[in-house]
Amino acid sequence: MTGFEEIYSIYFKDVYRYALCLSKNESIAEEVTQETFFKALKNINNFKGDCKISVWLCQIAKNTYFSYLKKEKGSDEAFEDLQLVLDSNLERAFIVDENAFEIHKLIHNLEEPYKEVFTLRFLGELSFLRIGELFGKTESWARVTYHRARIKLKEKLI
Repeated sequence: MTGFEEIYSIYFKDVYRYALCLSKNESIAEEVTQETFFKALKNINNFKGDCKISVWLCQIAKNTYFSYLKKEKGSDEAFEDLQLVLDSNLERAFIVDENAFEIHKLIHNLEEPYKEVFTLRFLGELSFLRIGELFGKTESWARVTYHRARIKLKEKLI
């Protein structure tokens, strides 16, 4: 077995579960996972080893999924089964279809890293520990950044 085949067999399930967590759709998760490993194979020489390979693969999967969403512009399928984690005012605004687009615009216009942390937690339902790992930061950093993103969104809603 080659080195990349070993990486594929070890990390396939983790990357697939991560993609499924982001997309909430098995066929999209399969597509994202396959594309992730294709990109990883093409760019394996760019892996510097400054993070775990699983983190590197999940970063590729996340970017692949976001690219997929951009291609599927106008499709709200990715947002259908959201578990709402914000306060009730924002939840009510999100449930009303005509306001959903406005909420998506607010999220889209958040500056980094707030946008990505919020998206990973809210849409991807990732733990704060995992989000911290993706950024090479602590779990506490992820919690604080998410909390600040929520505050920014609430302020823009008012």
